[in-house]
Amino acid sequence: MDTLRQSPSPCSSRPSSPRTPPCETPAPVGIEAVLDQLKIKAMKTGFEFNIMVVGQSGLGKSTMVNTLFKSKVWKSTLPAPGVPTPQTLQLHSVTHVIEEKGLKLKLTVTDTPGFGDQINNSNCWEPILGYINEQYEQYLQEEILITRQRHIPDTRVHCCVYFVPPTGHCLRPLDIEFLQRLCRTVNVVPVIARADSLTIEEREAFRSRIQKDLKSHCIDVYPQKHFDEDVNDRILNSKIRERIPFAVVGADQEHLVNGRCVLGRKTNWGVIEVENMEHCEFPLLRDLLIRSHLQDLKDITHNIHYENYRVVRLKESHQLPRGPGWVNLSPVNLAPTSAGQPTTPRPSKARKRAQEEPKYEF
Repeated sequence: MDTLRQSPSPCSSRPSSPRTPPCETPAPVGIEAVLDQLKIKAMKTGFEFNIMVVGQSGLGKSTMVNTLFKSKVWKSTLPAPGVPTPQTLQLHSVTHVIEEKGLKLKLTVTDTPGFGDQINNSNCWEPILGYINEQYEQYLQEEILITRQRHIPDTRVHCCVYFVPPTGHCLRPLDIEFLQRLCRTVNVVPVIARADSLTIEEREAFRSRIQKDLKSHCIDVYPQKHFDEDVNDRILNSKIRERIPFAVVGADQEHLVNGRCVLGRKTNWGVIEVENMEHCEFPLLRDLLIRSHLQDLKDITHNIHYENYRVVRLKESHQLPRGPGWVNLSPVNLAPTSAGQPTTPRPSKARKRAQEEPKYEF
């Protein structure tokens, strides 16, 4: 009994030795279950992703979209021999639901047939920029409603893939003029179309000239350097910026190569494998758009490009917030008073600062 009394209890209040483990370890709270909750919710609701492809006819835009998502998202019809390619200024959108391992992706692809195909291409970018701003306006009108939907349909363009023709020289004046306007409104990812028409040396020289043109004309394509949040993003995005524009080849047909089926284009001297990095850089484009930066494209669209448009619209309405979270904006212009006259806000410091801020061009 004495020995039992003298032996210290395992749960005694005495300070234990550093080598002695604590008698009780705290049980986990279960914070990691939040990831499971987010996964279950994402499986139920799915995702939305809207992409636009811009470029001249015959550069393989529809084929590239089908190759990216391994599905017949866009059905392109080739004209008969001797029949010229139809040219139109109207934009065409198609929505396709892709399901993979129980996860649904609502994909909307907007094509721009006829862009740059006319003899006079002045202001040919206006329908494209007008369409992008129109989607921002629709989202804004839904957002400012007093009773709004729980989930606002998102038709805003999250990414624009710009197809540069494989000339091997440099960017054309049309490309420079359009990209300068486009990069202020949407995330732009330029690619060298039909890169199999260039040799490896020509491809690298062409890429270097395009990078110099983008830098000299202050064209900030995605991923933007000033949006890198941490060191890991900076390292990854810097590697991507070194390879932009990607030299890509699109193909939606499978061929048998060394006993395995591969996506590629069959030629007289062999098969150009789309997913082979030695043949083209399509895997880099796919990883950027889908596997690594899809959510970041959506976040920048909402937090940067859409917010810029929203600021301009609020300034144009001459209405200023009257308190935390207050928005007073009518779909037409100003909210009328009971006498039928538009309200005139009092001059304030906030309004003075808003007038001094630089305006964005759209």
